[in-house]
Amino acid sequence: MKIKKILISQPEPSDIEKSPYGELAKKFNLKLDFRKFIKIDGIPAKEFRKDRINLLEYSAVIFTSRNAVDHYFRIAKEMRCEIPDSMKYICVSESTAYYLQKYIQYRKRKIFHSKESFDVLTELIKKHKSEKFVLPCSDIHKMEIPNILSSLKVAYKKAIIYRTLASDLSDVNICNYDLVVFFSPSGIKSLFKNFPEFKQNNCAIGVFGSSTTKAAQDAGLELTIQAPTSTAPSMTMAIEEYIVKEGKKK
Repeated sequence: MKIKKILISQPEPSDIEKSPYGELAKKFNLKLDFRKFIKIDGIPAKEFRKDRINLLEYSAVIFTSRNAVDHYFRIAKEMRCEIPDSMKYICVSESTAYYLQKYIQYRKRKIFHSKESFDVLTELIKKHKSEKFVLPCSDIHKMEIPNILSSLKVAYKKAIIYRTLASDLSDVNICNYDLVVFFSPSGIKSLFKNFPEFKQNNCAIGVFGSSTTKAAQDAGLELTIQAPTSTAPSMTMAIEEYIVKEGKKK
């Protein structure tokens, strides 16, 4: 299958030319379009109060994304909760940890981060096992971290503070693309909400992560590209592997 035009279901990188996607496009003369398949809608404090969660009852926060960071501090502000300096922050990645600088004095806080590895995250949680954790998340969320917390038998609570909704893609001609790439189960749901009559036909499907893979397969999609793998830890590397492999068949 020849791939020349790709739809990436994420926002375009701020500096596309210097990003892995820009390098990929230049190397193989690809046309890349970026479009968010999902949007985030914050749950207002009035609705959040119905869950009877007091953020100040928890001594540690686990952040899985920048969205979680933004909406945690938003809901805290709306509820007039002043987060104490003693709060511990455990982040799934270094970039998420550094993003905390938007809200707190980074050097003066107890911040720990994984390297996007659940094994490292598990070890971090073990080191702080006596803490009471709150996990800010969307109404649609992956279960890996809750499963880790449950297996370690630590005290924790999921705090649903934002919703993941399908974007309006009515201006997108999905049939124009040779490859459509997804990064979350929500993206798969958005595809079929926007295009209920979608037929894959000759369109290649790329997926990142086990939960996205399962969602795509459950939806009846045939997967062409999957990441991460031992040889392709990123989606751009997986796409390159596929293109090179297909080129060798000619």
